[in-house]
Amino acid sequence: MTGIDRLNAVEFSNWVQLGKTQIHLGRVADRIPQLAIVDPRLFAVHICCKSGKTYSEGDISSLFPLMSVIKPFSLLYLLEHLGAEKVLAWVGVEASDAPFNSLEQLVADGGQPRNPMINSGAIALADKLPGTDANHRTQSFCQWLNQLAGCHLKLDEVMLAAVRQSRSPANQAIANYLADKQQIENLDIALDTYEQICCLSGQVADLALLGKLLAWEHDEIKLPHRQIVNAIMLTCGLYQASSLFAVKIGLPMKSGIGGGLLAIVPGQGAIACYSPALDSIGNPVGAIAFVEVLSQKLGLSIFS
Repeated sequence: MTGIDRLNAVEFSNWVQLGKTQIHLGRVADRIPQLAIVDPRLFAVHICCKSGKTYSEGDISSLFPLMSVIKPFSLLYLLEHLGAEKVLAWVGVEASDAPFNSLEQLVADGGQPRNPMINSGAIALADKLPGTDANHRTQSFCQWLNQLAGCHLKLDEVMLAAVRQSRSPANQAIANYLADKQQIENLDIALDTYEQICCLSGQVADLALLGKLLAWEHDEIKLPHRQIVNAIMLTCGLYQASSLFAVKIGLPMKSGIGGGLLAIVPGQGAIACYSPALDSIGNPVGAIAFVEVLSQKLGLSIFS
């Protein structure tokens, strides 16, 4: 056995506990009221292996909004429906050393989103999702994911209401600038779609099932599209910390302020975590610590 299949139950439990010891170093996101009231001690892990093995521990019944963890999948969705040439004309693939919601970065780049893992890129792509309005786009996207991955994502209406009530001024400014630069066609639909897809919610097992779409071959997913998404996750998925964890962990990863974290072990498996205590960049502290020890102990880095 190699890689993730070498994991045993004792090691798994020990490394989960190690991740949990780091939770106190973070804090829950407080800009959205529904996220601010979440218990920061929650911690869950689910791993799906290509061999068929699964591993679960912690608060696995907890529901949480994917938030930015949805971004690789909106990219994948558009790649499958519209093709790489068109999609990569709308967003770049360069890493950013600015915060994920930086208007300054977008302005410096002349209105061209630097990559699809930051808010400007994700809002630009939300404008391109097939559908007549935000509701239709979100429903079609969610249905596509559930059908392909066998997961059970649902739109969290309560979370969406909280997001709308406390709409991010930064996201509004980004959408305004994208519209001014003619990068999006309908500002209101783009922003509403973005907020809705970020509020697609599920359990940690649902996130791991999504990860399987990127971890190994799937009849409905073209290999070049999977490669594009994984490459961008590796270089951009953890915002300013992406290069650091490419070195320390060496896996395509994506985080979200809802506490979700997805790591892909190409050809082997998908690692999904839920830990709502975040660092200053917006990455879940305990989940990152867990994936780091897992990768280092089992030699999971794609550069191994």
